[in-house]
This record gives sequence, structure tokens and C-alpha cells, in this order.
Amino acid sequence: MRPYTFKQIQTFMEVARQGSVSKAAERLFVTQPAVSMQIKQLEDAFGLALLEPTGRNIKLTDAGEVFLTHATTAMGQFKDLEALMAEHIGLKRGRIDLAVVSTAKYFVPMLLVQFNKLFPGIDVRLYIDNREKVIGMLARFEVDLVVMGRTPSHLDAQAFAFATNPMAMVAAPDHALARRRNVSFSALGDYGFVVREEGSGTRAAMQRLFNEHHTPLKVVMEVPSNETIKQAVMAGMGLSFLSMRTVRHELATGRLALLEVKGLPQINHWYVTHLSSKKLSPAAVAFKDFLIEQGSPLMDTWT
Repeated sequence: MRPYTFKQIQTFMEVARQGSVSKAAERLFVTQPAVSMQIKQLEDAFGLALLEPTGRNIKLTDAGEVFLTHATTAMGQFKDLEALMAEHIGLKRGRIDLAVVSTAKYFVPMLLVQFNKLFPGIDVRLYIDNREKVIGMLARFEVDLVVMGRTPSHLDAQAFAFATNPMAMVAAPDHALARRRNVSFSALGDYGFVVREEGSGTRAAMQRLFNEHHTPLKVVMEVPSNETIKQAVMAGMGLSFLSMRTVRHELATGRLALLEVKGLPQINHWYVTHLSSKKLSPAAVAFKDFLIEQGSPLMDTWT
């Protein structure tokens, strides 16, 4: 068997995860030919095909499925090895693989700046995606820590609350409900909503809230971006349910209005999460402790 590299394995795993060479190239910040070359070299090393084309996308062969399962386990074990070796270095330097749900992108960069001032030798590799994909990265040992609003119940993971996540209804300033007080939740059933995509934590929280109040949710548009939702709401396309930490500028400047709905805002929490079996490096432990101890006051001051 010919030699193969970590880079080839990591490239294969990203292609498998995205189901597309072009999407994997975007995530890896390389060209499509570079990704194809890494995959070909890996297949040549083992003498068999791991991927096969299906129209414009790709799928795993039977051998590819087996390879992915064992590669995921192996890469997780190597990350544990890195963590063990990092203990001999201490906190002078290190690396953290951090995944956050997309709503957390509004405050995590600020927290990383503050963390870097305390530990300038620690590098953080940041991944941003929706809840479903972030949980997948956690389950496959691809990241050390995850920041999310609701912890996965199907994984053996530890979660630590570090800040509140108030969520509320917002509308365009000239919307009829923006001028009303003590709006009943049932009244929301008469209006259309711009919502996040399936798999988003915000979408799941919104659907649970409507179900609890036995109120139908009328979806007028579904988009995978808080920024697009805010623009759509400001344009008068509909109402939305968002984390108040994502709309602070728009509320302060009057471009969005906070609806006074009975029982809202709903106070949820932000959690830093990792698998129970995960061996955290000193760098990852330092960041987790930083979030728990300083995350809330920093976020309250900033947002």
C-alpha cells in the first residue's frame, strides 16, 4: 500500500460531509482540482474507489462508507493524542477547534478577541454552521468545543451554561402589532413569518413555542441567514422570532421593532458543550473556563 496523508483523509471527510467536491473546496479554501487530486491520491494509495459521481454531486462507495467510519474514529483518537501532548506544553501555545451555531457569530468573535488577549499563543479554528451540522461535527470528534443554544439529547455530552439568550418577536416599525401592547400569542397566528431553515436551533425553538401555545405558524419565507431575515422583516415581508443578541443594532436605530407579546421574551441560554469522552487540551479547558467565568458579563456589556 502506498503512503497517504492526514490532509488526504481530512479532504475526503469534508467531501463526504458536503456531498460535493466544489462545496468541500469552498470549506477548505482550496481549488476544486486540488481537492480532486487529494482524493485520487488517497484512492490510489488503497487501490479502490471511495467516491462515485451521482449527477452533479458524489456519494460514497461501500468501501468509502467503511473508510469514513474508521477515519472518523481515528481522527478523534489523534485529536486526543494532541490534547495529551499539549499537557506537556501548558498554556504557552495550543490550538482549539471550535464550532458555533450561526446565531452565535454575533458575539463569539468578540469573545475570541478577549480570550486572545489573555492567551495570545492559543490559535482558534472557528467553524460556523446551523445546529444540525454543528452537532454532526461534535459527534464525529471533528471539534473540541461547541457553542449552541440547546444541547443535543442523543449524545453523551457535557454542557455548561455561560450566558442568557433572550428570544423575542420582531417586526417592521410600521407593522400594526408594533403599536400594540400586551399582544396575545394567539394573535400571531394571523400573520406570516420569515423563519430560519429546518435544522436551525432558532427554528426549532420557534416551532416549540408555537406548538406550546397551540397557534399555527404561517411561514412566508424560509432562509438560512439571520441577516436576510432581518432585511426581509424590515421590508415588511413578515414577522420573525430571533435572539435579541442578533438585533441589537436594528432595535437601537429603530429599523426593527420589538413586539410586546405576553410571555416574551423567552429566556434561553448559551452553552459550551463537548463530548463526555473527549479529552480536552489545556487550551480547550482554558477557553471553556473563560466562557463560563467571563462570557456573560462581556456579552452583556457588548450587546
